[in-house]
Amino acid sequence: MKKKTDRRKLIKIIMLAVTVLSITLNTIMPVYAEDDPLTVINNLSNFIFSLTRAIGTIILIFGIVQIGMSYQSHDPSQRTNGVFTLVGGIIITFAKEILNLIIG
Repeated sequence: MKKKTDRRKLIKIIMLAVTVLSITLNTIMPVYAEDDPLTVINNLSNFIFSLTRAIGTIILIFGIVQIGMSYQSHDPSQRTNGVFTLVGGIIITFAKEILNLIIG
């Protein structure tokens, strides 16, 4: 009986090792460095601003939903919070354009 459980444990360990190894080998991607470090910074900046735009869009949609729910429940404080959330979402969504306008 003990040999049977030892074999099962050994088989489970081998299967786990093969699975981890295959996942590791399949997810390795070559990374090529750019020649110009400014290009890398610009790519990172574009990525961060696109991530910020996505978060701002989610907040913007949440603000619209909150304003709609405030009209349904006739709650002025919820309407105020919805308007603040909507304006904040607009500012976050268009942060890159606002910064470009400020900088000139």
